[in-house]
Amino acid sequence: MGLPLPGLWLKRLWVLFQVGLHVAMGKVLLTLFPRRVKQNILAMSEKTGMAKNPHFSYENWIPTFFSAQYFWFILKVRWQRLEDMTEQGGRAPNCPVVRLSGQRCNIWDFMQGQEAGPSLRGAWMGFDQFKRLIEDFSSIADFLIIYIEEAHASDGWAFKNNVDIKNHQHLQDRLRAARLLLDRSPQCPVVVDTMKNQSSQLYAALPERLYVLQDGRILYKVATRGRAPGRARTKTGLCINAQRRKLPCPRPHCTGSDFNSKSSGMG
Repeated sequence: MGLPLPGLWLKRLWVLFQVGLHVAMGKVLLTLFPRRVKQNILAMSEKTGMAKNPHFSYENWIPTFFSAQYFWFILKVRWQRLEDMTEQGGRAPNCPVVRLSGQRCNIWDFMQGQEAGPSLRGAWMGFDQFKRLIEDFSSIADFLIIYIEEAHASDGWAFKNNVDIKNHQHLQDRLRAARLLLDRSPQCPVVVDTMKNQSSQLYAALPERLYVLQDGRILYKVATRGRAPGRARTKTGLCINAQRRKLPCPRPHCTGSDFNSKSSGMG
């Protein structure tokens, strides 16, 4: 549940201090020991799958670490985690979303009586793994992609050789960006978050998260960033299979600690 307002601001100040210290130390270490820092970041990227992405090389993304844009992005993600309203077994927020046609609807409208596996995403990483999850379980689960605010906007914490999408100023900007997903044959409905970012905030989704819902309740959630995409897919598949057999999910849902910051892996 969300924190009381005074407690929330105290937590925010503490997170601000943590992120500021992390960035300051990162800058110093990157200046003094560039080779060692590079090795550590590359080792982390091997675990998360980032190093295996053919679109990004070391020069495309590691130099962006510990920049001002990096700081504000990590702070935003960590602050959002403080207001995570989702709990295992709790009610899944029925947030308003917008179809690519512009029609407004709600998340629950896409539940067809099966488990629902919505993926709230603002980036491209792990997309192929999500498609494999759909292929494996589309007979027993409904899937939905909710495109949220862009994780690596070209006017924010941007990577080189990435898609050129600026921060969305209007709903049409978000719809236009989400339509790019159609070129990758998502195999499930694609909708976008409202410009109030209700889905992103209530599901603490930035930069991306995957949920398993049933009967309007949350069975499982995972921050897909900060962990190997294949592992996230496997764990989610195990949960869907367990629910099919009327068994509990094999592990508890992730918490904010699973996604520490982009230094450890938006989500």
